[in-house]
Amino acid sequence: MIVLNGGSSSGKSGIARCLQSTLPDPWLAVGVDTLIETMPASMQASESGIDFTADGGVSIGAEFRVLEAAWMEGLAAMARAGARIIVDDVFLGGAESQQRWRKALGGLEVLWVGVRCESAVAAGREIARGDRLSGMAVSQAEVVHRDVLYDLEVDTTRAESLECARTIAAQVV
Repeated sequence: MIVLNGGSSSGKSGIARCLQSTLPDPWLAVGVDTLIETMPASMQASESGIDFTADGGVSIGAEFRVLEAAWMEGLAAMARAGARIIVDDVFLGGAESQQRWRKALGGLEVLWVGVRCESAVAAGREIARGDRLSGMAVSQAEVVHRDVLYDLEVDTTRAESLECARTIAAQVV
């Protein structure tokens, strides 16, 4: 399993797609955005679910955490059943978020990858994407890495997704 952690618009999804084409075996790429998209509309913009503020902040509620834990356990079960999985996540809680993943992934081989990007560059990508709230990239650029332990870090500020994917693929045994 490969877990990519980085702020919004840091390049995680692009790296995941490049890893899928670079690694010799088939890998599934799953992102936290997919989890959010599959949640009922009532949990979006909700205190108990997930709420995005006008300045790009994100608040997570108790019901979101319940579904997130089930999602993590489900991905771990898939990996235990033999699926190779690349997770694209945003550790809003830094080390606390990583700890939730560590609990779910206990006993599995995991490559922890930090995906960094200078906040100004990520903010420019955020604007170009047009599907993110302004301010998300800047507010997440550093906080998602707080006290997180990585096996490897890549920086997409100046490196292309494919170059980062090749660096990560070289670490996959």
